[in-house]
Amino acid sequence: MRALVIDETGAPEVLHLADRMLPRQIVDEVLVKVIAAGLNPIDAKTRSGTGVAAAIESYPAILGNDFSGVVVRAAFEAAPLQPGDAVYGMGRVPRIGGSFAEYVSVSSLSVTRKPARLSHAEAAAVPLAALTAWGVVKLAGAAPGQRMLVHAASGGVGHFAVQFARVLGAHVTATASTRNLDFLRELGADEVIDYTTTRFEDVVHDLDSVIDLIGNVHDNTGTRSLAVLRPDGLLVNAPTGSWPTLAADAAAAGRRATGFKVSPDARVLDEISALLDAGIVRVHVDSVFDLADGAAAHRLLEEGHARGKIVLRVS
Repeated sequence: MRALVIDETGAPEVLHLADRMLPRQIVDEVLVKVIAAGLNPIDAKTRSGTGVAAAIESYPAILGNDFSGVVVRAAFEAAPLQPGDAVYGMGRVPRIGGSFAEYVSVSSLSVTRKPARLSHAEAAAVPLAALTAWGVVKLAGAAPGQRMLVHAASGGVGHFAVQFARVLGAHVTATASTRNLDFLRELGADEVIDYTTTRFEDVVHDLDSVIDLIGNVHDNTGTRSLAVLRPDGLLVNAPTGSWPTLAADAAAAGRRATGFKVSPDARVLDEISALLDAGIVRVHVDSVFDLADGAAAHRLLEEGHARGKIVLRVS
């Protein structure tokens, strides 16, 4: 099969096409022909040598967590997902070979039927970002009457988090750049803050929760966020490696905080699929690149200005 691989970690230019053997199915795995693969910040971090790069046991390595495609081989004869079924899901890279390839073999617990309303490119943009957003919003306790702040709200995880929080009844304030303010209003944000012109701590305070999709890697966004929480409010931080001193900083500020790690759970993805198929939640694809142009896609991802998700067209 054709795959986008790395022979070493480094800049986007380390990504290149190569011929690789088809992945082997083991135990309950489903073999899927990948039509499209979604990009996530963890892919760029791992490619650069951080993220989960330490778990890569050999090279060349195939990255990519998200996929949408068609079942080629079922896990067993009477399995729910059969050859020809359109599916989508998320793998555990680098425990398994990634989705930047024409085929992926993934646990049947991590793959489910693709929402009929979505194209393969749109579906590939959903799993990791939506599962992360669902997890952080639920962990933060989104509910009617709750006041929540979502940082980086126009990005992959953020644009889902805004929508899920609204579905659950929370009052949502979202931060983004000027060009994305109307986009967030369309998604249901009650209030929007242009971080290029306004310090969010000047306009919000005593919040129940903060969904931190930035960390403390830029302009002390993290520690500033702790200050806008009410005394027993909760900050939920998602990006890998974005705030190593989270626990200590939260304790010093007298606030609660926690990290979050996403699980590739098809049962939760089914709940998200229902919202997508009903048109209650939508996914935004910023751009689609051919697999051969993976390096360009990674460069755009690392610029940090994509609205929604970036997708690779695999086959």
